[in-house]
Amino acid sequence: MATDGPGDFREHLLEAATGVLERFPRELRPEIYALSFRIWRVEHDDRRPYVAIGYNTESQYEAERNEGDPGEARWNYACWLLYGFEMLGNCPEDPVGSALYAEEVRRLGLWFDGDGDDAELDAKRDLLGLHFADACIRLAQDLHAGGRIEKVLGQPLPVVVFDMYCPGWEVEATQAANPPELIEEFLAWQRAAEEA
Repeated sequence: MATDGPGDFREHLLEAATGVLERFPRELRPEIYALSFRIWRVEHDDRRPYVAIGYNTESQYEAERNEGDPGEARWNYACWLLYGFEMLGNCPEDPVGSALYAEEVRRLGLWFDGDGDDAELDAKRDLLGLHFADACIRLAQDLHAGGRIEKVLGQPLPVVVFDMYCPGWEVEATQAANPPELIEEFLAWQRAAEEA
């Protein structure tokens, strides 16, 4: 696997995410039909991004769906289990990831300390957001490529990548993160939602 340089953040995410999957409750694993990568920021600080790695279950879907539901409860993350999941990135819960992330973005020239004009800071915030979004998409790709999801959870599962700051982006991100055959149902629901 290619690395991103000294103290590789990408490798850390892959190994740590595999550990997260291994800690999913065994009794729920047969019910899990999709994984979720929820991107957020500590105290809304763009320099402190993290991904909460979770899942949705058939039971949650059944509890949320209604009679006329064309897949909304199954694929719209607003209906999913969202909280209580482990977080990786530049957050207190991941001290190793925090150090590696800060080192990487400093090396790339993306870090800022709050000094500079508004346009410059906005550009750096945007670049940090793109960098972390890309890291999360690559993480899903790496988990698929190494067969880690299937090994731990018993089958390949789609990873829905989303950021509540970027509504609608989850379609592009989820397509980039997964083999096409795993997201056919997700994309069919998206198309139906757009046509409605």
